[in-house]
Amino acid sequence: MVTEHTPTSTAQVLVASNRGPITYTLGEDGTLDAKRGGGGLVSGLSAVDDKLWVCAALGDGDREAVRRGVGEPGVRMLDIDAEVHADAYNGIANSVLWFVHHLLYQTPVEPVFDAEFRRQWASYEAYNRAFAQALAEEAGPEAAVLVQDYHLALVPGMLRELRPDLKIGHFSHTPWAPLDYFRLLPDDIGEQLLRGILGADRAAFLTRRWADAFIGCCTEILGGTGRTRVGVHGLGADADFLRRRSREADVDERMETLREQVGEDRKTIVRVDRTELSKNIVRGLHAYRTLLETRPEWRERVVHVAFAYPSRQDLSVYRDYTAAVQTLATEINGAYGTESWTPVLLHVNDDFARSLAAYRLADVALVNPIRDGMNLVAKEVPVVSDHGCALVLSREAGAYEELGEDAIVVNPYDVVATAEALHEALSMGSDERAGRTKRLAEAATALPPQQWFLDQLEALRQE
Repeated sequence: MVTEHTPTSTAQVLVASNRGPITYTLGEDGTLDAKRGGGGLVSGLSAVDDKLWVCAALGDGDREAVRRGVGEPGVRMLDIDAEVHADAYNGIANSVLWFVHHLLYQTPVEPVFDAEFRRQWASYEAYNRAFAQALAEEAGPEAAVLVQDYHLALVPGMLRELRPDLKIGHFSHTPWAPLDYFRLLPDDIGEQLLRGILGADRAAFLTRRWADAFIGCCTEILGGTGRTRVGVHGLGADADFLRRRSREADVDERMETLREQVGEDRKTIVRVDRTELSKNIVRGLHAYRTLLETRPEWRERVVHVAFAYPSRQDLSVYRDYTAAVQTLATEINGAYGTESWTPVLLHVNDDFARSLAAYRLADVALVNPIRDGMNLVAKEVPVVSDHGCALVLSREAGAYEELGEDAIVVNPYDVVATAEALHEALSMGSDERAGRTKRLAEAATALPPQQWFLDQLEALRQE
């Protein structure tokens, strides 16, 4: 329901994130259509009734909604200048901070921190300041404020200056770069980022590894974490939602279509990712091709169902990466395909129901990121798998910390070893696969989204 937004100035639980729980689309006739989003944060926040979500207006529809005074109860959308947002979001958050924390730079030629970077950094500061000011206005006395992710790393420090009475938390959904890589950033910028997060009473991460990396950077660069406590909360899969949603009619329909496309008596290797550079889709395809080359017994007996949904296509490096994925899939199909067998079934258009259908059908799930804060796909597939699924998992995924014991673990850069891991997974006996799947599902759902959020809130209130 779309209603007029009235600031309460008394909210006791506030969440800040770049993307909010709702998106508006502006129709040709001037009408605004509201669409609710999903994800772990949306699910987690459903556990709290009295809350305010502060987010950015991301498109023309969102900005028009703000200008008209249209909104949803419990959401304040900020109409930050579009150019400032583009600089902060694409120029800094996604092209610098994301690259640093995921170790993605080709260091012989990048990064280059020049005058243009400094101009964009000023926009990142302005963007964070807008959030800090809005939170300061909206928060009730001694309220709890949970700031989300690398887009808003400066907010805790800015908000602390404006409202020292607040309980402030910051949660990083990405990895944290090790010290040597973090120091690629200009010294003053690295220090500013750390001090920004240390404005929080509590900084939290998805795994102990990322928390320790953050502590290491603070210790070496600033001499410690000061009064800020550091915690770990490993976001899990929402088992109830996934099991219910994966049994709905549209998923069943897509399963029938996928079965026809795969063919009778063939096994499936499934991956579901956005085409982010960190997801390592290209090396995954190389590993599959290596499997077909070195293990010819799998030809015509397995299909790689690869869903690579476009991400950040306004950045050329991501468009190029998506094109590379498509080119390689076409090459594999050209080299090995027959009239009755398509080795790679690639889809690049997002379809959640089809993803769930693939989860249910998967004999093997391939999750091989270069680096990932957690990777919920690794946790979701075992939860909804119909007949048990072997998990081939990168040791650089945050999920490795919880799932590594029952996964087949790979070095994401080693294509030959990944091909052998795929062979091992495809060859796994049904009893072993069922046992592993059961244990994976239990570990994957240990901290579902609602409890994940409530645990953070409780820990923050106790600071």
